Amino acid sequence: MKNKIEYEDGPIEDVQIVADFLPGPDELAFRDETVKVTIALSKKSVDFFKEQAEKNQVSYQKMIRRLLDEYAAHYAR
Repeated sequence: MKNKIEYEDGPIEDVQIVADFLPGPDELAFRDETVKVTIALSKKSVDFFKEQAEKNQVSYQKMIRRLLDEYAAHYAR
């Protein structure tokens, strides 16, 4: 940062206290209930997810699980 902020002693005006809207740590650390299944996928699909997962530094299995969850949620409506 080029411009250095200079603070002054003095009254603080127009303070507004806002309600805490962030979720607690217990709400952020939830884990969905999972069920292990065996599924045969095409090599082409698995290679795609592995490539994308590496680019985004996530697990390819989590990507596939998330995709299936989104699909199921969409059609469960």
